[in-house]
Amino acid sequence: MQQLADTFWNLRGVHRIAGLIDIGTHMSVAQRPGGGFIVIDGCTLEDEAREALMALTGQGARVEAVIHVHPFHTLHVEATHALLPRAVLYGTARHRERLPTLPWAGAPVEAWGADHPLADTLDLSVPAGVDFVCVDESVHVASVLVRHRASGIVHVDDTLNVLAAPGSLGELLPQSSLRMHPMLGKALKTEPGATDAYAGWARDLALRWADTPIVCAAHSAVRTLAPGGFREEVEAALAKVSATLEKHRKQYG
Repeated sequence: MQQLADTFWNLRGVHRIAGLIDIGTHMSVAQRPGGGFIVIDGCTLEDEAREALMALTGQGARVEAVIHVHPFHTLHVEATHALLPRAVLYGTARHRERLPTLPWAGAPVEAWGADHPLADTLDLSVPAGVDFVCVDESVHVASVLVRHRASGIVHVDDTLNVLAAPGSLGELLPQSSLRMHPMLGKALKTEPGATDAYAGWARDLALRWADTPIVCAAHSAVRTLAPGGFREEVEAALAKVSATLEKHRKQYG
């Protein structure tokens, strides 16, 4: 478990493709103004990480809520709920559909407004111009991006990527800058204005969250940014997908 700020922690877990290749996954812990905790996402933790989480949160008693923010990240939801059964459980509509027996609270997370149940602690953003859940279930572009207000740290699943070498190589080889998801072209809505909506969302995010010091990205890395780096890297990432956006704009308007 990495402590990234006085009130924010990130934990990395194992997620294997076909039981062989570990592409990794993650969860974060954010402290609320009153001292309780919110767990963002979930993953199956090895003993050391689980013990660290339990020690931090009073054996889970101080975890007030668990929020799952990526509609296609469902494999570790039940294990996280079993670990933290007293926490209020929030998730997307797809989480509810896939795991209907769990005690989901409130509206689906992607439908929350500015006055959402965790607004004292978290700012949220849902990308515009893309399907939140694509018909092609291999396309995992959209998620609810989360920013912890007190620390400014962003937790993101797939929508923004960091390319990093696995294992010990990651300590030797440099990370990439922030990148848009490589399957963006397949997620854009097939309607006029979708590309402009996506680009507008990205530019607005870069501006509103410009002072973000750290991005915790699923499957890859924790990226520490220089002052103003979030804005620069999101705008650069948007520029790198300009050909994808232009192709879609020519086809759909």
